[in-house]
Amino acid sequence: MTRPKRPHRLIHRISGQTYLWLAMLIFGASSAVTRKLTEIGAQHFIGNRNPISLCNVLFVGNLCALILLILIYGRQWNKATLKQLSRKDWVSLTAVAILSGALAPGLIFQALALTGVNNVILVGRLEPPLSLALSVWLLRERVNIWEFIGAIAAFVGVILTIILQPPGETMMNMGGFGLGIGELLAAAGSVAIAASMIIGKKHLSQIPLGIYSIFRTALGTVIFFLIALVLYGSDHFADVFSPFLWQWMFLYGGLIVVVGQSFWIKGLKTSTVSTASLIGSFSPIVGILAAYLILGEAPTLPQYIGGSLILVGIFLSQFGTWRQTSRVASGKVNSTPVQQQVETGMGFKGI
Repeated sequence: MTRPKRPHRLIHRISGQTYLWLAMLIFGASSAVTRKLTEIGAQHFIGNRNPISLCNVLFVGNLCALILLILIYGRQWNKATLKQLSRKDWVSLTAVAILSGALAPGLIFQALALTGVNNVILVGRLEPPLSLALSVWLLRERVNIWEFIGAIAAFVGVILTIILQPPGETMMNMGGFGLGIGELLAAAGSVAIAASMIIGKKHLSQIPLGIYSIFRTALGTVIFFLIALVLYGSDHFADVFSPFLWQWMFLYGGLIVVVGQSFWIKGLKTSTVSTASLIGSFSPIVGILAAYLILGEAPTLPQYIGGSLILVGIFLSQFGTWRQTSRVASGKVNSTPVQQQVETGMGFKGI
């Protein structure tokens, strides 16, 4: 009786992994693609403005993501579900939206404007060890020795990537070290993501994923828009309806936002936690390769040194994750906290 089901289950398991790999390839290349789009925009100025500015890409990209999320999860926004949310839930959702929906992407996009893509990718790996440390400190979670050693290695790799950077124009002197402003912004973005994940794990574990995702994206987009207006003025979004911008954003939004997110969500439904986490851990490797192939940005010596330690930390942590998969019931990525942890561990995903 069970024999006919085995090939069916095998096909679903393989297809789920395939979806995750395709999504990871798309997400890994998102930083390089974002930088390339701004370079294309710089060659087609409207007046003295770049129509494909990083703010325009982030704003329009988030709108594309919001449309996709509404199509996928819109049914969860019903009166019965919303009535179950307390005031504390809404406060926590708002905090997460500000941190991971507005502040973190804004900082990361600004970092992309000031430093190399590889630096943003590698410094972004500060988030997983920081999240792990905060989980142990604030949530009293237990970690095994492999995760701990991996987190230490990754943290040291990020620090070396930051402090070994050669002197540049966008650097500030701190304690005898020249620290790049772009790298510091990327680190600040990672801190914001880590903080939002801790809030999510502690207070939003029972919130439906659709409500969490749509609210975070919608409110985060609005807050980012308002902050950009205050900091840069209304002229900053003067070209947001430019046909030239939208023709590229249809490609960006269609590939990275729609296809990437759809593949990722599809793959998560039929994959284990360890599989999704392992596939996601290859994101920085793909990102560095994409930066070289798309932008011609070869890794520097500090990036090789820091990146090597980061990769060692990633694989040690993955070994620890593999040993603890039994802690997740049925091994499926079917809860909001676990999905948040897997996704944020990948770093920047283009939105």
